[in-house]
Amino acid sequence: MRKLQTVTIGIIAVTAAAFGYARAETAVEHNFLQPIDIFNIEYGDDPQISPNGAQIAYARKSNDIMKDATRSNIWIVDVNGANHRPLLSGRANYTFPRWSPDGKRIAYISSVEGSPQLYVKWLDTGDEALLTNLTEAPHDLAWSPDGSLIAFAMSVKSETKPFVKPPAKPEGAEWAEPFKYIDDIRYRFDGKGYLEPAFEHIFVTPADGGTPTQLTSGDFNHEGPLSWTPDSKSILFSANRHDDWERESVEADIYSVSIRGKLRKLSSKSGVESNPIVSPSGNQIAFVAAENKGLAFRVSQLYVMGKDGKNVKALTENLDRSVAQPVWDASGRGLYYHYDDRGERKIGYVRLNGTPQTIVEKIGGTANSRPYVSGRFSVSKNGSIAFTRGAADRPADIVVRRNGRIRILTALNEDVLATKNLGAVHDITYTSSVGDVEIQGWYVTPPNFDPSKKYPLILEIHGGPHAAYGPHFSLEIQRYAAEGYVVFYDNHRGSRGYGKDFGLLLQYKYPSRDDFADHMSGVDAMIAKGFIDEDQLYVTGGSAGGVSTAFLVGLTDRFRAAVAAKPIINWTSKVLTGDIYTYQIRHQFPGPPWEEFEHYWERSPLSLVGNVSTPTMLMAGEEDYRTPISESEQFYQALKLRGVDTALVRVPGSSHSIASRPSRLIGKVEHILGWFEQYSIEN
Repeated sequence: MRKLQTVTIGIIAVTAAAFGYARAETAVEHNFLQPIDIFNIEYGDDPQISPNGAQIAYARKSNDIMKDATRSNIWIVDVNGANHRPLLSGRANYTFPRWSPDGKRIAYISSVEGSPQLYVKWLDTGDEALLTNLTEAPHDLAWSPDGSLIAFAMSVKSETKPFVKPPAKPEGAEWAEPFKYIDDIRYRFDGKGYLEPAFEHIFVTPADGGTPTQLTSGDFNHEGPLSWTPDSKSILFSANRHDDWERESVEADIYSVSIRGKLRKLSSKSGVESNPIVSPSGNQIAFVAAENKGLAFRVSQLYVMGKDGKNVKALTENLDRSVAQPVWDASGRGLYYHYDDRGERKIGYVRLNGTPQTIVEKIGGTANSRPYVSGRFSVSKNGSIAFTRGAADRPADIVVRRNGRIRILTALNEDVLATKNLGAVHDITYTSSVGDVEIQGWYVTPPNFDPSKKYPLILEIHGGPHAAYGPHFSLEIQRYAAEGYVVFYDNHRGSRGYGKDFGLLLQYKYPSRDDFADHMSGVDAMIAKGFIDEDQLYVTGGSAGGVSTAFLVGLTDRFRAAVAAKPIINWTSKVLTGDIYTYQIRHQFPGPPWEEFEHYWERSPLSLVGNVSTPTMLMAGEEDYRTPISESEQFYQALKLRGVDTALVRVPGSSHSIASRPSRLIGKVEHILGWFEQYSIEN
């Protein structure tokens, strides 16, 4: 049996050669999904319907094979499906399209001239104007109701004084790089690295050109989305402006700032109040809030309050699902929002004196690597809704709901996927062996599936751990299926979309034998179907799924091989080296590790490493600050010491998002397939 040593993900050709792809020829012959197909997949995102409900602008995402990056262009389509055409297209990125109130202009962000800047395009003439010359990327664009101003948020570097003043070096001298003095609680963040002191602030700029004005100040972060008052004189946003904000992991209030810079605090609940939206009349403010009770799982509810911050009222307290993205209807008597329910994202609506109801189901399709719940929407003044919708065999297209009828407007992948022989997605519901908890899952059967035959099974565990999978298109899982595996994944206890009580089943218990039982009960339910080869079981997962994978192989030897991607191995070291340590210590554990060491150790896969016999590959980004690569190295070295087959895959230049670039997604999946192939019965 071929042994793998410590490796790094290189270019696609090197990766392919390293593993050989024993079944690639067969896959090509039957037109199964291939690694290179990722560069042909597109999807729609961020659909923005015009104020009159006649057109939809959206971000069309595709993968550039020469730049190895996802590119975003802006396209537009009529709500009857006609005139589907590019509005802003090219190798540069064009993102965040936002209609002016009169529907005659679209603001957007583009890097066409190098760095991300704010632009406006006139639809009648096609003229474009560069509005800004910013040093950092703007985001969360919002037009003023009178169309004269555009608000946005942007990071602004904070002035700091050096801790020491070194002597002047002689002219021409070559000294070492100076020391870097850090005294901030939040000093590095995944995907950003070590942080220069900087804070998010709110700006406005004239929509016909001019100089942006910074409205907020202080060493605090002021977060979007942004919402204007109807008189175009003030902007609402969310922020934590407490003195001890760095230590408060789940805390924010609603503020308003006038275009002259006058700040007002409008809410003061314990927890996070966010996403404020001013009603058409200006008399009420809707927002989303989740209480801070020191728990890892929270349900966010929709609230309304008066423009002065008083008379707060909950609108979705009986929904038992977290809501997001509230949007007022034109009358100001009700609100749209989205929520996740049993592996699907839905659009809901509630009147101020009514009961929440579902008006659109199955939005999503914008998370295409793994089958996570996703999706975006927007609403016009006449109540038409634009949204993204994918399917088990397709990423997101752009869809509209008008007058109660739903119409699919795009077919972005028919040229590629209509000819592909894809795996089929099936539902499964079963009872866990611990607590008689009902668990929902899905399994994907290979192309040309024959239920009279036996197939190897891959258990794929989602991250979070309070995230959720669903019956959605997934490049990773379709690749596994194309290589002849049945792929099973579940929404174990703690997953989002099943209510507060279900979510809290993992409180102070992640990972544990409870969620382990959820997975293993699902594997047994799959074996009971009769087409699984129980001698060929494999397991993988990323992030929280990587933790579960490493924990699982310490409790069972039923799997022939495992791949733990970006896992946590030792909770005591992780919470003191990862970037979100203030949150995890306060919300996922009953106390800090020096007070609750046994609790941290019990949750650590390293505590079970003495039991592991399963060949286990570790995979992590070299610049991962969420689950630092030192976590993977601990398990790798422990397994080496014990003589267990193992490999360490380092992803150069990558943060926690090891599949963020197309070639990295390919490299991740093909390394996993190569590892499983190495330990198959045939080998």
